[in-house]
Amino acid sequence: MFDRRLVQYYNWSLLGIILLLGLIGLITLFSAVTTGKDASQQTLYAKQLIWYCSGLTVMVALFLFDYKLLDRWASLIYVVCIILLILVLFFGKYVAGSKRWLVIGPISIQPSELVKIAVVIILARYYSKWACTKGLTLRELIYPSILTLIPFALIVRQPDLGTAMLVLLLAASITIFVKIEKKSLCFIFAVSMIVVPMVWLFLKEYQQQRILTFLNPERDPLGAGYHIIQSKIAIGSGMIFGKGFLKGTQNVLSFLPEQHTDFVFSVMAEEWGFVGSFVLLGLFMALILQGLSVAYNCRDPFGVILSTGLTMMIFWQVIINIGMVMGLLPVVGIPLPFISYGGSSIIATMICVGILMNISMRRFMFE
Repeated sequence: MFDRRLVQYYNWSLLGIILLLGLIGLITLFSAVTTGKDASQQTLYAKQLIWYCSGLTVMVALFLFDYKLLDRWASLIYVVCIILLILVLFFGKYVAGSKRWLVIGPISIQPSELVKIAVVIILARYYSKWACTKGLTLRELIYPSILTLIPFALIVRQPDLGTAMLVLLLAASITIFVKIEKKSLCFIFAVSMIVVPMVWLFLKEYQQQRILTFLNPERDPLGAGYHIIQSKIAIGSGMIFGKGFLKGTQNVLSFLPEQHTDFVFSVMAEEWGFVGSFVLLGLFMALILQGLSVAYNCRDPFGVILSTGLTMMIFWQVIINIGMVMGLLPVVGIPLPFISYGGSSIIATMICVGILMNISMRRFMFE
């Protein structure tokens, strides 16, 4: 029987924020794909519109069941996503030297986007049962570490170091939120200081070049540093109020690489300037605060950890993407939620929002 309290506790503010972000994303993408020289990209706008509608449908579908079922289904969801990652290694589609997509009929999906959600769910299930005021011990961290390292290794094999590092960052954020025993935390920190410098030896040449370019883009202005330099020019040329819709010269003249995916924020900043960028960042901040509010008001340990993890997933993607296009972080290919082109990214983000709304709607069950 329908409970009226589900409507009473519905998070209308969160819905309004994502609709505004979606609108900004579609407007920005329209400019990115219709004003450039590559006519083949102009069909991407219609595809993105279809993905948005599909994402909204998935989000609404997630309202219809109690989120506590995710606690029971966590293992199944995780295993299915791991199987999809394994299938990518054998049957995935090569794009720009990476094998990240599975082609299913007319649709291409990127399983690594869904794996991020699966990792959050499985860790929320584990930590909701093992978390304590004293903090987690090293022994208690072995199992979640394995759960994290399996998808990390499979994603690195694609190769997609950016998404793989995001999985580690998500797991670390959730673990720190739950609390780690002081002795264990000191040990982990000491080991990290030894291991992290050694990672350089295992990076592919192009990944090393990205890091070196991040430190000094001008070392190769026409090669590896081209992306960051053109992105900085686009953002800076927007000044206070921007050049106007469809009037960004860096975008129109196709100086911006990947202007519809990784560097879509540069398109928006050039056309709408500091004011437009500030509004966009303000909406993302409001979205993050709404997600943390859902976690704060929830009285179920699983719901608290799950909503925190999903919020951190959106938070880190925003930070990494914008830091990347501004030259503050290395270029790693992380999409900007709601704004960058990409069906898998849109669906994954809408799933996050749908689960957050589900938790918010059912918080009265624990009051």
